[in-house]
Amino acid sequence: MNTLEQLAAALPKAELHLHLEGTLEPEMVFALAKKHGAKLKFPDAEALRRAYQFKDLQSFLDLYYEGAGVLRDVEDFRSLTSAYLDKARRDGIWHVEPFFDPQTHTARGISVKTVVDGIVGALRDAEKKHGITWRLIPCFLRHLSEEDALKTWEELKPFRNLFTAVGLDSSEKGNPPSKFARVFAKVREAGLKVVAHAGEEGPPAYIREALDLLQAVRIDHGVRCTEDPALVKELAKKRIPLTTCPLSNVRLCVYKKLEEHPLKKLLDAGVSVTANADDPPYFGGYLLKNWTDCIRALSLEAKHVVQLAKNSFEGSFLSEPEKRKWIGEVEKFAAKSGA
Repeated sequence: MNTLEQLAAALPKAELHLHLEGTLEPEMVFALAKKHGAKLKFPDAEALRRAYQFKDLQSFLDLYYEGAGVLRDVEDFRSLTSAYLDKARRDGIWHVEPFFDPQTHTARGISVKTVVDGIVGALRDAEKKHGITWRLIPCFLRHLSEEDALKTWEELKPFRNLFTAVGLDSSEKGNPPSKFARVFAKVREAGLKVVAHAGEEGPPAYIREALDLLQAVRIDHGVRCTEDPALVKELAKKRIPLTTCPLSNVRLCVYKKLEEHPLKKLLDAGVSVTANADDPPYFGGYLLKNWTDCIRALSLEAKHVVQLAKNSFEGSFLSEPEKRKWIGEVEKFAAKSGA
């Protein structure tokens, strides 16, 4: 590790774009399949790992949903979440705001309660064990209908005190944010915030729809905003957070190579951009590897690395005093390191 990479490892960080089902390591997939007597298409974990070659978002999602099929009881969701949180702490992460996809599980007859009990149990354990704070975000699957999302919202409502926001994810092409305007109006009425995946495979117009129609306060991915300079200026001026996922964007062919990623340009433009892991086993690395790979590929400087850490807390759903505390910690550490 060079000095900048050591700085990246040591700085306090928050992770704002992470799908819990997407943290399933191949070994856990096979362990849970064995536990439940489930049959998989692949003979072993290595064969599954070798299949992580994607040509676009959909080719990944097909494998992602198959893997999630081994998650069946409270303990499965608890183990999944705990394994991620242990890795997060090793990466210097002090706050997490993970996503989960209730419809992936309710479609298989698994109750929202089972999913939430397992995830929240692990989050509470990690708060005691590691000091990691959290905000939890269920997401609607955009390739399904808004009617399905409305039904899912009714199933989520009994647990809404455990959530801070509700998101929108899955295949973006042909599924604009406007498709879900009614359900997100209900989410806002219930006092929850809105976040949305937009501008990954979809056009910059989808980012505008998410902001204007869904009243999203944070955009997940959002990298295609660079095709609309006026939008970039607006994002920067309003400090609307973008939770980018650099390794994911390369693995899913949004960019051919990491050197093309706009992370540095967005930082230099004053956008509140962050770098996150998305679905780490599938895309080649957890949060810190996203940071260190970007340091190398994009020639990031110390000011960029420090700004990424500050943005991660600024863009979070922590209270304003908590944000100020953590941003102060980042600044203190940076000053001590001479960054």
